[in-house]
Amino acid sequence: MTGGTLLVTAAACGSGAAETSPAAVKPGEKAKVMAAFYPLQWLTEQIAGSDVTVETLTAPGVEPHDLELTPQQVADVGGATLTAYIKGLQPAVDEAVEQNAGDKGFDAAGAVPTLPAVEAAAEEAEGHEHEVAYDPHLWLDPSRFAGVATKLGERLAAIDPAHAQAFKDRAAKTAAALTALDQEFAKGLGTCSTRSIVTAHEAFGYLADRYKLKQVGITMDPEAEPSPARIAEVSKVAKAENVTTIFTEALVSPKVAEVLANEVGAKTAVLDPMESRPSGGDYLSAMRQNLSTLRTALGCTA
Repeated sequence: MTGGTLLVTAAACGSGAAETSPAAVKPGEKAKVMAAFYPLQWLTEQIAGSDVTVETLTAPGVEPHDLELTPQQVADVGGATLTAYIKGLQPAVDEAVEQNAGDKGFDAAGAVPTLPAVEAAAEEAEGHEHEVAYDPHLWLDPSRFAGVATKLGERLAAIDPAHAQAFKDRAAKTAAALTALDQEFAKGLGTCSTRSIVTAHEAFGYLADRYKLKQVGITMDPEAEPSPARIAEVSKVAKAENVTTIFTEALVSPKVAEVLANEVGAKTAVLDPMESRPSGGDYLSAMRQNLSTLRTALGCTA
């Protein structure tokens, strides 16, 4: 199921706003931004251009939810001009920002409206639950991510006034690209024979909510092992709603999805939750590949 249509504001009060951070870069210096994981790294790089040094805390191919930071990475957070993250997604990053970065954190969930945390499959998390009441996977809705781009541009402009206009211009260009991507998804998923997506874990609530799809997650936590009861429940839904494809993802073992697909007479396909840098592409190209995969799986004709 999707996160629903109700929007709630993230609890990170003011952490995404430009006015919370005074100018922090002296003339001639270069700002340094630590990006918690790939989508925020991509977004920051688009807006920062060559005026900022951007580094990521989550290496390619690493599942970001259970990231553990090295002492050097914790020190990097403390020494950076800004750390871009999503509160509740990576507890180790939350702790590093809270204890070492002071007001030098940009919480993307504080920049845009969020959806309530998903409830389906919560019992499968086996102790792993996001530590906030909202779903943190907001980058999978390009329209929301466009809003984050605008706020991040404002924040960078506030801490580095010498490059303020360049940041705002690049943020506007990035937001426009994300808005165009949103329009592609809306058109591409406008007319489909089915609107249910069975996913490896509950990462696609924002995408489902935005484009009027129904997400059925096998589990909430990508590292958790679903119970036989949960698999049976998802199987029942898949059969009832004529699901032809069970979606898995690159950083998660496909075994459970393959067993489920065999049981319901479906095939499997990769739907990328964009939690790591895609091979041979970037955020935009990987999202467009997701759109193509969804259109095939859902029988879309628009």
